[in-house]
Amino acid sequence: MALAGAAGAQQADPGEPLSAIDWLSQSVAAPSEPAAEPPTADSASSPAVSVRPLDGPSPDAVGLLAPAVSGLPRHLWSASSTESLTELIAALGIDGLPATQELLRRLMIAEADAPADADGHGRLFLARIDRLLEMGALEPALAMLAESRPAAAPERFRRWFDAALLTGTENEACAAMKDRPALAPTLHARIFCLARGGDWQAAALTLNSARALGEVSDEDDAMLSRFLDPDLYEGEPDLPQPERATPLGYRLREAVGEALPAATLPRAFSHADLRPNKAWRAQIEAAERLARHGAIQPAQLFGIYAARVPAASGGIWDRATAIQALDAALAANDRDAIAETLSSAWSAMRDARLETAFAEHYAERLAALDLEGEAARQVFEIALLGPGYEEAALAPPDDGPETSLLAAVARGDVSQVQADGPRALAVVEGFSDRQPPEVLTELIDAGRPGEAALRAIALVDQGATGDPAALSDGLAALRALGLEATARRAALQYLLLETGA
Repeated sequence: MALAGAAGAQQADPGEPLSAIDWLSQSVAAPSEPAAEPPTADSASSPAVSVRPLDGPSPDAVGLLAPAVSGLPRHLWSASSTESLTELIAALGIDGLPATQELLRRLMIAEADAPADADGHGRLFLARIDRLLEMGALEPALAMLAESRPAAAPERFRRWFDAALLTGTENEACAAMKDRPALAPTLHARIFCLARGGDWQAAALTLNSARALGEVSDEDDAMLSRFLDPDLYEGEPDLPQPERATPLGYRLREAVGEALPAATLPRAFSHADLRPNKAWRAQIEAAERLARHGAIQPAQLFGIYAARVPAASGGIWDRATAIQALDAALAANDRDAIAETLSSAWSAMRDARLETAFAEHYAERLAALDLEGEAARQVFEIALLGPGYEEAALAPPDDGPETSLLAAVARGDVSQVQADGPRALAVVEGFSDRQPPEVLTELIDAGRPGEAALRAIALVDQGATGDPAALSDGLAALRALGLEATARRAALQYLLLETGA
């Protein structure tokens, strides 16, 4: 077996702050600035001004995982500046090795002390939420937003509202909008929520009033009119394609029978195709896209595969058939059938770049079986990509050089293996006595582990695209931070996966 490479990570534009991700709906109006008063002064000296937000402590410390659960220190962010952290988060790509992306999600949802310069407006919190939204991790984003009192701040509310729209859980957000007039819902959001609550008459009156006052554009009028009474426009040409898709626009178009294909939109939109009212094919495609990037739990994908009997062949239907056949063999505990169906299922998952999701879901059950030959080799690879990689390394199927390297990496001890080729050498270097780059060592010594971890992720993902030195540096940095499991899993994925995350 040749050790294969990982594909490139798609990098975000470092000049675009995540607090302005371009697919958020304008669901609420920004609070207006108070009217300026003529300046007056008694002297030319600058007054001492103390600034403190009125709506409570900063949400920057909000998280879903306590330090004892996340394995990350409580001082993760506290010694760093908000600006440096938000810039680093914004610069990271939304693709990469599954292990580094899992670490990034864990960093984003970790409960930790806010930066010392946090001003209560939650800039770091918003950057973390926006990173989760960009990654398609809507479930943790929604949970984080719920913890932050989203109705207390328009910028938090609009993210909560959009994530809820894409998951079909918008009733609570609509209720909060109704109960908090200070949120100043925009016309689209007000009409959507009125209709969603069954008050179609009030929704129509709202649009008529806006039309009479000249407060709605022709384009918006056409969309909202069709939303409120689609039968009047039956047979009419479809609305023009929007320049920028938003969750609210997506749901409005869906309601009038002109849904945009979620697969062509940012990753988070695929959650809308997981809803039960969507066709099975759309559900499978959405679940594959999200599971490929760790944005949903593997069990959700494999549950969707098993939901119905495929009525066709090719592509996703072949994958569903292969998974159903493997499930049936496992349920019957038929070793011959398991070996046969495993080969088809594993090949299908490799073709779809779903190896890690498959390993997370099946590795433990497969590792408990006493399979032989090629099936044993496949189970070994699957186990190395799953949570039980250390245990799998104790019983490799052969003693060849590639197998020995994989087992050594899984154990975290490469002292007895010979590196053959630049990729293997990059991994061995990362697990030897190599020191992290000086800038990361300084961050670690200064008690700024969050910054160091973000930079280490960037290095590993850069290395996975063809820079062996960066990979070695990134692995060394992860290990220096105590993130040994992430380093091992990233190295194994780098060696085993045919393509990147």
